[in-house]
Amino acid sequence: MVTKMEPLTEHRGVRRPVVYGFLRLVRVSPARHEALHAALAEYCHRHELALSGVFTERTASTEGSAAFTGLLDVLELQDTYGVVLPALSHLGPKAIAVLRQTRITAARSRLLVVRSPRDGRPGGLAPARAAPARARRRSSGPAPALDTDM
Repeated sequence: MVTKMEPLTEHRGVRRPVVYGFLRLVRVSPARHEALHAALAEYCHRHELALSGVFTERTASTEGSAAFTGLLDVLELQDTYGVVLPALSHLGPKAIAVLRQTRITAARSRLLVVRSPRDGRPGGLAPARAAPARARRRSSGPAPALDTDM
């Protein structure tokens, strides 16, 4: 009797986790905007995530901007996995970034960071340093994904 083998998961139509990007682009050129958007798309492609949209904040406003409010709204959707950022600095100045990070995690969403700061604090501007595999964190906080600068 010959049994038919099922295809591997990679060959099936498995839904990718849905994420939304967030960019804070105050006084940034269109070329830089395109590059950051492309970096988010590439990150999502490489990590098998479905980038469903990117919210872009263009003003140096307070914690409750229209772009961030829109992001919070989509985080309430059932299939949303998380938020992807080029760096934690895209959440805004440190005081605002801490509030925003709290609101994202309170929505039970993962915060995925393409490039994380050396010191691990939100809003840091230092480039990430490669960490040994055994020293990588396993927590519900920001999830650094790439160890190189963009």
